[in-house]
Amino acid sequence: MTSPKSLSAAHLRSAIGTFAELLRSHKEVINRLNVYPVPDGDTGTNMTLTVESVVAELDEVKPDAPMGLVTHAIAHGSLMGARGNSGVILSQLLRGLVEKFPKEGDVDTELFVESLEHADVLARQAVVRPIEGTILSIARAGAEGARAHAENLTAMVRGARERAREALAYTPEQLDVLKKAGVVDSGGSGLLLWFEALCHVLAGDPLPQPPALETIHVHVQEQPAHHDEGDISELRYEVMYLLDADDSTMHAFREVWSGIGDSIVIVGGEGLYNCHIHTDDIGAAIEAAIDAGRPRDIRVTDLSEQVIEERWVREGIADSSEDVDEPAPATAVVAVVVGDGVGRIFKTLGVRRLVAGGQSMNPSTADLVEAVLATGSSEVVILPNNKNIRPVAEQVDALVEQVVTVVPTNSIVEGFAALLAYDPDATAEQNRTSMGASACNVVAGEVTQAVRDTATDAGQVHVGDWIGLGAQGVQSIADSIAVASNHLLVALIKPEHELLTIIEGDGSNPANTRRITEFVADEFPQLSVEVHHGGQPLYPYYFGIE
Repeated sequence: MTSPKSLSAAHLRSAIGTFAELLRSHKEVINRLNVYPVPDGDTGTNMTLTVESVVAELDEVKPDAPMGLVTHAIAHGSLMGARGNSGVILSQLLRGLVEKFPKEGDVDTELFVESLEHADVLARQAVVRPIEGTILSIARAGAEGARAHAENLTAMVRGARERAREALAYTPEQLDVLKKAGVVDSGGSGLLLWFEALCHVLAGDPLPQPPALETIHVHVQEQPAHHDEGDISELRYEVMYLLDADDSTMHAFREVWSGIGDSIVIVGGEGLYNCHIHTDDIGAAIEAAIDAGRPRDIRVTDLSEQVIEERWVREGIADSSEDVDEPAPATAVVAVVVGDGVGRIFKTLGVRRLVAGGQSMNPSTADLVEAVLATGSSEVVILPNNKNIRPVAEQVDALVEQVVTVVPTNSIVEGFAALLAYDPDATAEQNRTSMGASACNVVAGEVTQAVRDTATDAGQVHVGDWIGLGAQGVQSIADSIAVASNHLLVALIKPEHELLTIIEGDGSNPANTRRITEFVADEFPQLSVEVHHGGQPLYPYYFGIE
């Protein structure tokens, strides 16, 4: 191809579209690398969603639109769609890049270099405490590489990419947490794809292919009891929102946030800001916004949930790929589980292959396909055990030669009940019918801790409350696990029920289990009770009532 001498609006749109495609294909790899600052909703996912918001905004702009309309769509789309710490920083980089572009005409090499440098400066200004070894280091390296090779557009984008590659490889030397995990920075890996997209569009270079997920080995470290600057944050919640506020109020807003959290990124201007923080004080994080203006699209994420479950999933991958010595049955079962004890129970009930995953760490279609192929059976039943995983499981049948059916289980206890009707000699379709009917006979409940304030039919829920969940949502609210569990069981148990299965997870203890079983014996003497160790994170107790 003939290398262009300047960047046109069409080139810019193409680069954004290519960047989005690269992020989609590399998303799971980037997610796997995510160990710093906290696995806050998956870096690859957040960066992909941010750029997809830009693509959606560009889709509303005519193909022959001038540069000004294209840059406005990029700036607005990235601001409104930014997700997570990495997404907000990426938003600022994109907005800074296009801020100085002309409203009409193309961008020459010198202006492009200046814009990369401008984006680097603005991104660092948006982060309250910039740390090297992150996406910020890769942005700066790209700008430096562009400046060093500014003789023409092709040399410039290639120089930016090469310097960014070098900087990414160096990130483990800058952050001890990366070195211990044996990985490079995840956000920086995502940003490198932006330079790859530019080189493809402007220089005709081939696009990189994502490495196989199983080649990404992360040495997961236990979170330290104390940490220095640059270590993993111990703050529990990620709070994000859009803030409509007068620009004059933002200095005071930043000062308040600086005192209540870290990983703070605030981007925007002219009355609209996208704000991100990690904190233990959700209320203060939101009250600061109310003092400054009007927050909207508030999102609160429990980072401990993602850390715990991601660690279990990563460490559980090896378990799901162990060789199975027994001859393959006519119909095998693949089950998605979280918790070592849960996995053992599923194995004893006849499951051929386990796939690690749960509420916040959903397995991919590829994970399920691999498990199905590994069964060695001609027909397979999948138990997703979570409503979020069911749509992914439904895709598997079209991707393999085996006959695959899905029993639409929404919980672990429904999966247990389904396996009681499993017949390895029956067809997958026959098992789907019988196992589905068995799963419908169980009433599922679970107890966990609230991570945000909310109003429910059962009453007002506050952060830290223990809540009992059934099919209808929140059924009980209490300040202790045992009370929340007992009130949940009162709401779920009917006179015709005969068996209660209790599955203990992280946070359970013998005292609470005894309080629950003694309560059941007094209130529901007709029930037989079975207690199993599940080891599932975040949910001290699963209940199955039959």
